[in-house]
Amino acid sequence: MRKQILFVLFSLATLSIHADEGMWMLTDLKAQNAVAMRELGLEIPIEEVYNANGLSLKDAVVHFGGGCTGEVISSEGLVLTNHHCGYGAIQQHSNVEHDYLTDGFWAMNRDAELPTPGLTVTFIDRILDVTDYVNEQLKKDPDPDGVNYLSPSYLGNVAERFAKAENIEITPATKLELKAFYGGNKYYLFIKTVYSDIRMVGAPPSSIGKFGADTDNWMWPRHTGDFSLFRIYADKNGKPAEYSKDNVPYTPKHFFPVSAKGIQENDFTMVMGYPGRTQEYLPSFAVEQIVNDLNPAKIEIRDAALKVQDGFMRKDNAIKIQYASKYAGVANYWKKWIGETKGLKKSNAIAIKQDFEKKFQERVNKAGKQAEYGTILADFEKNYKDIREYAIARDYFTEVVLRNSEILSFGYRLYQLEQVYNTKGEQAFNDRKNNLISGFEGLYKDYSAQVDEKVFEQLISLYATKSPKQFLPESLNNVNASALTTSVFGSSKLTSFNGLKELLNGDAKSVLEKLNQDKGYQLVKSIADSYQKNVAPKFDEINLKNIALQRTYMKGIMEFFPNDRIFPDANSTLRVTYGKVKGYKPSDAVIYEPVSYLDGVIEKYIPGDYEFDVPKKLIDLYNAKDYGRYADKNGKMPLAFIATNHTTGGNSGSPALDAKGNLIGLNFDRVWEGTMSDIYYSPEICRNIMVDARYILFVIDKFAGAKNLIEEMTIVYPKSQKAK
Repeated sequence: MRKQILFVLFSLATLSIHADEGMWMLTDLKAQNAVAMRELGLEIPIEEVYNANGLSLKDAVVHFGGGCTGEVISSEGLVLTNHHCGYGAIQQHSNVEHDYLTDGFWAMNRDAELPTPGLTVTFIDRILDVTDYVNEQLKKDPDPDGVNYLSPSYLGNVAERFAKAENIEITPATKLELKAFYGGNKYYLFIKTVYSDIRMVGAPPSSIGKFGADTDNWMWPRHTGDFSLFRIYADKNGKPAEYSKDNVPYTPKHFFPVSAKGIQENDFTMVMGYPGRTQEYLPSFAVEQIVNDLNPAKIEIRDAALKVQDGFMRKDNAIKIQYASKYAGVANYWKKWIGETKGLKKSNAIAIKQDFEKKFQERVNKAGKQAEYGTILADFEKNYKDIREYAIARDYFTEVVLRNSEILSFGYRLYQLEQVYNTKGEQAFNDRKNNLISGFEGLYKDYSAQVDEKVFEQLISLYATKSPKQFLPESLNNVNASALTTSVFGSSKLTSFNGLKELLNGDAKSVLEKLNQDKGYQLVKSIADSYQKNVAPKFDEINLKNIALQRTYMKGIMEFFPNDRIFPDANSTLRVTYGKVKGYKPSDAVIYEPVSYLDGVIEKYIPGDYEFDVPKKLIDLYNAKDYGRYADKNGKMPLAFIATNHTTGGNSGSPALDAKGNLIGLNFDRVWEGTMSDIYYSPEICRNIMVDARYILFVIDKFAGAKNLIEEMTIVYPKSQKAK
C-alpha cells in the first residue's frame, strides 16, 4: 500500500484565485462559484449546472473509457468525445479491408454501428460528502504506515462499509469511488453507473481527426477535427447490460443541444469533465526543483531518444510504422515539459508562491499557532533540499531504464520476475513468466534492435555522466558508453523475441541461471539493485514526510484564508471549470487570435504527409466554400477556438458549453506556453483548445454525409437561419 502513494505529488496552495481559475467540485459551485460564474456571463441558474436532487448538466457528462470525458448529444444515447479518445476503438475495428483510421467510419443506420468490447462509459448518480464518516473510520482502523487517509485500497473498503451502513442499493453496474480531497481534509463518495454496450458510430479520417499530429501537439493555432462518435446501448428497461443484439439505444436523463450559433471573443465558456492530476499547490521549493533540476533532466533524456528515433523513421518506412506510436508517446510529455518550464518562468510562478508563503507564515504567527503550523515551510525547505539528489536519480532511472531504452525496460520486467521468485516462490514465478511471454510478443513486434542500440548508447551515457554519481552501480563508473553498447547488443538475448523465449524456457532455477549470465540482464540488474538500495528507500522516506505535511498545511490554509475560494487538485473526479473565449500573447510582438479556420488546414496542407495531408473532399468543399449552415457571418468555416478554462489531461473530450448550457465545442488540448497550469495557472497565457461545434457538424453533414446523425441532434441555429 505504501508504494501506491509514493508517486502522489503533494499539493499546497497559492490562493491567488483568478475569476476563471480552478477545477471546481460540483458540490461547491453554489457556495463558491455562483457569483463569479454569473459575473463572467452564465445565464442559467447554478442549479441547472448541478442539482444534487434533480436533473442537471452533469447528467449528460460521462467518464469515457476511464481516461477521457464524453458527453451525450441526443435523446438516443449518442456520445461525442475526442478522436484521440476513441482512437483505440477505431484501431480495434480497423483492418486491411476496412482501414477506418485512414478512411474514417460513419454508420448510416443503427445496424451499421460497431460493438466495441471492453469500452465503457460511466455516469455519476450521486456525490456525497462523507468526511465525518471517513474520519471516524480512520480513528478506529489500524494504520501501521500512517497513510490510510490517502490509500485507494483502504478508501475502497471504507466506501463499501458506508454503502452497507446506509443501505445504498448496489447493482452489478454500480461503482463506488471514495476519493480524498485537500490532502485528506475532505472526502467525497461518488456513486456511479457503468454502461458496457458501447458501439462506434462515427469517426473522421485521421487526416482530419489527427491533423497536425505531433508537430501541432500542444500548439496554437490548431486545425485538428479531434472528435468521434459512439452510442450507449441498454436493455429494454434502460438498464446497463452486456452486448446483445436485443439491446436498444439508451435514453439519457439529459443531453446537450448542439449550438451552431458560434462564439466570439469574451463569450462565457464552461467545461465539465474528468481532469486527471494537477499539482496546483506545490510550494515554491518544489517548483524551483522542477524548473531547475527535474524537467531539464527529463527533457534532455527524451530529446536524445527522439533524435535517434526520428533519424531512423525518416529513412525507413518500416521503422516509421513500428515507432510512430512510441515516438508520439515520448514526444508528448517532452514537449509538455519544455512548455511547462517556459511558462513557469514567464509567469514568475516561484516568486508568486514565495509571496504567498510569507503571508501564510504571517497569519500563523499572528494567530499564535506556531506549535501546529509554524515549522511547515521550514520543513518543506529542508525536505526538498534533502530529496533533491534522490529525486534527480529517480527521474534518471525512470526515464532511462523504465521508459526510453527498450532493452533496459525489457530487462527490468525480468528483474521484477526474479523478485517475484525471491518473495513469492516458484508458482508465482511461473504464473508471471507466462503472462510476460504473451505480453512481450506484442512489444517485440514493434521493436528494432538497430534503433534501440543507438538510443541505448545515448541514454546510458547520460545516465552514467548526469545522474548523481554516488548512486551509480559499479558497472557504470567511468564507463565507455560505446564499448558497453557493443558488448550488450552483441551478446544479449534481450534483443529479440526468440532470444527472450530462450531465456525464459525451463524451470525457475534454469531460467534465473540463464538470465544472470546474460550481459543485458546483468546490466539492468546492477542498475536496479543500486537504485532499490541507494535511492528508493530514502526518496520514499522524505516523500512520505512531505505527503504528511500536506494534510496539515491544507488544514492551515483553510483555517487562515476562510474567505478565499480554494479548489482541490484534480484527481480524475468530475469538475467544472469556466472562463471566456480569449486570445493571448505568448511572447514579445506575437498575438494569437482566439479562433482558427479551415483556411489554416489548406495553408498547412502537404500532400502525402502523414501529419498534414488533407482529404480531397475536404479540399473540394473548401474551394467551393460549401459550408452549409455552419459558416460564420463572414462566410468562413471556424475550426477551433481557445478560452481561459482551466483544464488538464482527462479533460480530453469534455463538453465546452455556452452561457445557456448548449454545446459550443469539444475540449482536446492546451496551448504550449500554458501547460504549466498543472502547477500554476496564469490567466495571461493559460488557454484550453476546443474543436468548434460548427466544424464538427460540418464534417458530419457536408464531408461525411451522415444526415441521420444531424437529424438526431437538437441543433441551435442562429436566428438568421431556420432549421431544415
